[in-house]
Amino acid sequence: MQKYEGYVSLTKDVDAYVRVPDLDHETIFVRRDYLNTAMQGDRVFVELSGKDEAGMYGKILDVIVRSKKTHVGTLEKIDKNSHGFEYLLLPTDNKTYVNIFVEKNIKSFLCPDGTECVIDSILNHKVAVEITEWIDETNARAKIIKDLGMPGENNTEMLAYAIERGFSDQHFPKSKEEAELISKKGITEEDKKGRRDFRDILTFTIDPYDAKDFDDAISYKVLDNGHMEVGIHIADVSYYVRPGTGLDEEAIERETSVYLVDRCIPMLPEELSNDLCSLVEGKDRLVMSAVFELDMSGKIFNEWYGRCVINSAKRFTYENAQESMDNNGPHSEVLNTLNALAKNMYAERLKAGALVLESEEVKFKLDDNGKPVDVYVKERGDTHKMIEELMLLANRKVSEYITNHQTARPPICVYRVHDKPDPERMLDLSLFIKGLGENVKYIDGTIDTKELNNLLVKMEGRPEKDLLQSHITRAMAKAIYSLDNIGHYGLAFEYYSHFTSPIRRYPDVLTHRILQDILDKNYPKEEDRANLKYLCIRASDREKDAADAERGSIKYKQVEYMSDRIGKTFEGVISGVSKWGIYVEEKKSKSEGMIRLRDLGSDFYNYDEKTNTIVGERSSEVFKIGDRLKIMVRSTSLEERQIDYVIVR
Repeated sequence: MQKYEGYVSLTKDVDAYVRVPDLDHETIFVRRDYLNTAMQGDRVFVELSGKDEAGMYGKILDVIVRSKKTHVGTLEKIDKNSHGFEYLLLPTDNKTYVNIFVEKNIKSFLCPDGTECVIDSILNHKVAVEITEWIDETNARAKIIKDLGMPGENNTEMLAYAIERGFSDQHFPKSKEEAELISKKGITEEDKKGRRDFRDILTFTIDPYDAKDFDDAISYKVLDNGHMEVGIHIADVSYYVRPGTGLDEEAIERETSVYLVDRCIPMLPEELSNDLCSLVEGKDRLVMSAVFELDMSGKIFNEWYGRCVINSAKRFTYENAQESMDNNGPHSEVLNTLNALAKNMYAERLKAGALVLESEEVKFKLDDNGKPVDVYVKERGDTHKMIEELMLLANRKVSEYITNHQTARPPICVYRVHDKPDPERMLDLSLFIKGLGENVKYIDGTIDTKELNNLLVKMEGRPEKDLLQSHITRAMAKAIYSLDNIGHYGLAFEYYSHFTSPIRRYPDVLTHRILQDILDKNYPKEEDRANLKYLCIRASDREKDAADAERGSIKYKQVEYMSDRIGKTFEGVISGVSKWGIYVEEKKSKSEGMIRLRDLGSDFYNYDEKTNTIVGERSSEVFKIGDRLKIMVRSTSLEERQIDYVIVR
């Protein structure tokens, strides 16, 4: 019998597979009788009991860390059961297999409007609960912590995605109080002492038009030797968020901001995130900076890191910065020079083997009630790519500097690492590409990134390109935070850390702290390693939680958007095939739905696993990934987050 640590993934039948990193991410099958209260995503100790033809099997010994503290569902009243409960939670997460009985709170709690509620006044509402006790392996006691409101209302549904994954819309009282005191004090002359002054050098920000916080700015000047000095200035969040403070405790709890369709739930209180740490136009701001002397090829001659003070001369949006570049607008010469520099750096990354993925991002136009009235795909122009290249430069060079300027061995640094892809996933990717009618070389368990880049260029303008990018992303390992530097496969960087977004990511705050300690010659110590390792694991886990919430909110809005378009026809592309039917993605909104086998037509259709196609028995009609179809919305279910299409022939 061997014991391992792993992560639970439940099946539809509520059995589980436990992914075990120590077994090269192999899985151990666990029958539902041996789950020992473990739920989806939990980190557990699992005992390997044996192995048969199907693989390894075992049982869960203990839950180490729950993937979620909060469960969301609809509150229902029931006849008093044998455990003495009258209230039951009907979970929104269909993988929550336990009965969650809700205790009648002794005290009232707050409704969304701030008034006090009693439990019978919120029956059939969506509520958030915390499990307080496990009665047995399939029954738990819980208490209500928040009433979210009526199901189907925009605020209810959006909050549900965030809160169920542990992201409250309310900041800790201690954190909020500290932020208010810092904001009230403002930036004093004392705060500016000892900082390099960039206020007389052209500095500007470029961000989305609807951005609430600006955590990076660019400065530019021409040096006497003809080289350029480019400064990448990042909000000095670590100056305010210090270890042991309430702000730090909450930042560790959240680890990241969450971006839902209609709102941002910030990691830090707005007094910092939207004000004092935001590099707003025309105001002095404190920053941590990476300053480079470069030529137009991107060759670096000198680099400097440290705390500075800036005053942004211009707040650009991506759109008006592009307009300025194209039409000789404000600072167009500087913008075009930086754009040319960024293109040269991009070309060098491609030569080094970087993988270039630019998947389309869906954005919704909402009415006053949060209902989607239109949808569009966010475009990425030269200004987006320019800022991205400059941020990559700062992240790469800061990581390299931290690694090479300390005494600890191995060095202590919070790296952003990306492992090489799993050979089986790459094989699946090569088969998917073959299904698109294309071919790539699958050699020694991998596909060369240059081949994938060339294929993406070849498929420009074809609807399958976005599907290919999605499948490439799924084939890749997930980027995580780690103290062990294995490099970044996707970016083809030997050193890489997150430095440029400390307002919304806690690992960037840690990178700032480590960098400043090295500059102060207060080098990281061996005793720091264990805590930083824990924070890396936590940051990686919380990043996934935030991504799940964000994807969930997008899927909800896609279903809601299509719910008002039942009976209407659209263009679609087949995004997947299975023995149940074909998955189709609508061209404009990227709303994916299913056409079931029985709805494909009068023929009898079968799934061919070898060719990954659906084939008609009599007609030999073939449906494969990438095929374009005209589709009609037959039905939708917001509760199930599901869209059903039919073919329009």
